[in-house]
Amino acid sequence: MKVLVTGSKGFIAGYLIKELLDQGYKVIGIDNFAKYGNIKKSYDKHPNYQFVYGDVKKSRVLAKHIYDCDHFIALAASVGGLTYFHTFAYDLLMENELITINAFNTALNAFRNGKLKKITVISSSMVFENATEFPTPEGHERLCYPPSSTYGFQKLATEYFAQGAWEQYKLPFTILRPFNACGIGESRAICDKEIYSGNIKLAMSHVIPDLCQKVIKGQNPLHIFGQGNQIRHYTYGGDIAKAIVISLNNKNALNQDFNISTNRSTSVIELAKLINLKINGTSKIDIINDDSYKYDVHKRIPDITKTHKLLGFRADTLLENALDEIIPWVKKQIELGKM
Repeated sequence: MKVLVTGSKGFIAGYLIKELLDQGYKVIGIDNFAKYGNIKKSYDKHPNYQFVYGDVKKSRVLAKHIYDCDHFIALAASVGGLTYFHTFAYDLLMENELITINAFNTALNAFRNGKLKKITVISSSMVFENATEFPTPEGHERLCYPPSSTYGFQKLATEYFAQGAWEQYKLPFTILRPFNACGIGESRAICDKEIYSGNIKLAMSHVIPDLCQKVIKGQNPLHIFGQGNQIRHYTYGGDIAKAIVISLNNKNALNQDFNISTNRSTSVIELAKLINLKINGTSKIDIINDDSYKYDVHKRIPDITKTHKLLGFRADTLLENALDEIIPWVKKQIELGKM
């Protein structure tokens, strides 16, 4: 069975493609190096993997490879941390709409004229940016106010594209919403704006790698955005990859949406103390609270009941174990001058 993955040089794709190959799938990955450049992956020379350089906003790039694929995982997107959301508010909306439009147009043609069975849409927990129910179940994104950020709004739009393509053309879909993905491979985006937090230049305004590098570099007191009481569910990239692969051929996933997340709530202050404990052997740490950003959502707490019931999946990698992988990777990136 063959799978097309767009955004194949991205962070989540690094875990996803490895999982697909480990499960015996043939994979075609497409990327234009726009975010991180040409990052080398462990599976680049795998016999069942084919990489294609190209811009997925261009129809011919997707069309050339999708017709022989059974599945299409639409992972390509312009995405970044808090500074990215604010710096590129218009570009995010424009770029991601163009990517989405071409993805669905091409998928519809491949569904009608090729082997394609389904499109898998990778959405985001940001569709719940204005949630009022916690834990937040699937479906609440249609009941609460729409996302305030252009990124969250566009991610919600991708879900409506899936709805429309099914209602009009019967293109099967699955929507997956990762919550606060963490792991290795998140380097500074090529086009990202340089932002300082205290005396440290941020990696990409994603909280885990940024806190790791600040602690490793000895920042004291430690600068954090906001009061540190923001609640997140940090979900390991390998677990997200497993959920995506499980959903591909699962009948219970057909035309359904799923929250993909650990069930553990962690505040930013708790995270900072845990990182400091891992690096310096103590959880005691002095904090400076800097002004936060406009779209720094206070709570993201998912309901994962549906995912466990229909897919039989739980994201069970502990944050402590994920940090054991992330911290050495961040140290190496610092040594290489990439952070």
